[in-house]
Amino acid sequence: MANVITFGEIMLRLSPDSGTRLFQNDRLTATFGGAEANVAVSLANFGESVAFVTKLPENPVGNAALSAVRAFGVDTSYIARGGERLGIYFMEKGASKRSSVCVYDRAESAMANATAADFDWDTIFDGASWFHFTGITAALSDECAALCKAACKAAKEKGLTVSCDLNYRKKLWLREKAQAVMTELCKFVDVCIANEEDAKDVFGIEAPESDIEGGKLSKDGYCAVAKELRDRFGFDKVAITLRSSFSADDNDWAALLYDGNDFCFSKTYHLHIVDRVGGGDSFGAGLIYALRRGDSTQNAVEFAVAASALKHSIKGDFNRVSVAEVEALQNGGGSGRVQR
Repeated sequence: MANVITFGEIMLRLSPDSGTRLFQNDRLTATFGGAEANVAVSLANFGESVAFVTKLPENPVGNAALSAVRAFGVDTSYIARGGERLGIYFMEKGASKRSSVCVYDRAESAMANATAADFDWDTIFDGASWFHFTGITAALSDECAALCKAACKAAKEKGLTVSCDLNYRKKLWLREKAQAVMTELCKFVDVCIANEEDAKDVFGIEAPESDIEGGKLSKDGYCAVAKELRDRFGFDKVAITLRSSFSADDNDWAALLYDGNDFCFSKTYHLHIVDRVGGGDSFGAGLIYALRRGDSTQNAVEFAVAASALKHSIKGDFNRVSVAEVEALQNGGGSGRVQR
């Protein structure tokens, strides 16, 4: 019985060595990742009781994906088995002025073809207090969007807090479809998580006086975005991650958390990036953890941003850090000096 439930797709990630392009040579490193699986792993590393719910094919690749999350202590007992294949994505890390490239090969995956018969939400949510999903899951298929709605309804009936990361992916669906589906799902959401682009892409809510491509982000503009999101949907809290990208290697990273009364901005971290994939998911996990333990709005956003800053230093989708490491950075660490 888990306290936190996450629901989504885990995929096989194939990546060339850092500094090389896809198929520049014959080497690709295989790992696993996916938004809600990444959140579950982070929460497990923080000591939370967490279950990841998905559907995996009954084959060695599906078994390996199952083992990858189970190794961190994530509860996998509610994972459905069946379907033809695990989704794949190819990730080429950018460098300097060359952008990273993500190529999906996930059509007709086991999760994309999952149905209502695969998940008993009453059983899954028994004893739980928090449910998390993302817009990526809703984008996989009409049936997955319906599954997200059924899960949200069941979660609210059982009194769970529901969080959602909007996570708009233009390679999965059009803005018009995303707006229609996510407008319906957000009626059930208590904590909304977005980045500096999601609110614009999904709901047409744009921060004034900001230039995302140019790295100019207006604090007042994103306060207005957070307020409009909360006013439109009745969210309890709205979190927006703020990334200023100077190159593929160097970003500034911060976030805003709005609770209806206070707009709380975190400190800004200057990041030299090893791997940014999963950065937003590690922020979401840090936020869930901090809010569940009763942190103030300011401390919650500081913990979440620190957790995510550390993720940017780790290869792969999963954030492999502890609460103590996050708090050390949050409280002034970060020099990179050897800890003896």
